[in-house]
Amino acid sequence: MTDIDRHSQPDQEQEKQQQQVPKVSIKNLEAWFGSKQALKNINLDVKEKTATAFIGPSGCGKTTLIKCLNRMHEMTPGAKAKGQVIIDGIDIYDRNIDPVIIKRRIGMVFQKPNPFPTMSIYDNVVAGLKLNGIRDKRLMDEIVKDSLEGAALWDEVKNELGKPGMGLSGGQQQRLCIARALAMQPEVLLMDEPTSALDPIASSKIEDLVHDLKKRFTVIIVTHNMQQAARVSDYTAFMYLGEVIEYSPTKKMFENPEKELTERYISGKFG
Repeated sequence: MTDIDRHSQPDQEQEKQQQQVPKVSIKNLEAWFGSKQALKNINLDVKEKTATAFIGPSGCGKTTLIKCLNRMHEMTPGAKAKGQVIIDGIDIYDRNIDPVIIKRRIGMVFQKPNPFPTMSIYDNVVAGLKLNGIRDKRLMDEIVKDSLEGAALWDEVKNELGKPGMGLSGGQQQRLCIARALAMQPEVLLMDEPTSALDPIASSKIEDLVHDLKKRFTVIIVTHNMQQAARVSDYTAFMYLGEVIEYSPTKKMFENPEKELTERYISGKFG
């Protein structure tokens, strides 16, 4: 049994998902860094409670796209985006929408683990809650436990919550960052190459975690590792030079891609 067969959902389940209203709908999205266009007319829908992978060679726009999904792209000086990113019927680029609210609904986990260096494990998890005015100790205790359990880290750190987050291993730090994102109870979780700085064992734990997370959240993951995309995702988008070349169920893309460029990339003929 291949990685793809092991982790792909039954055809009936995918047909059911095909009929759902998308959780995230990207329409005519374009992005620039200064005068350089990084994304060109991106259009795709992401199903609720699935894992979607963005793959493609370095510099193809994967990270730019994922950052446009929570308006982080526009925080870079000289960067801009236009088009629509619609989540549950709300366009996050509507001028009446508060970007802070968007960042609460859409969590982000970065390429390198980035726990807050001066904070304990506990305080790392509740940092966002405190910024939003939550001070109820009992509520925070409950959220810390739930979030660390959700990140498959609770059993490893439950007796060390007061210790520095930076004292954890690299893989544990990344799961702490996932717990920090989960504490805000997002609807969508973005993951930008979350295992690229980790060893194979830690990477495997994160991959297993994605399978659990997509039962509760809509997960979008950028990865340079095609085998990882095959293992963790239900759908895959192949990007090249700022465009989505092909977007389909992962099993179909890896076994029977429609576009020659996709086939060449997957087979290792370029990239």
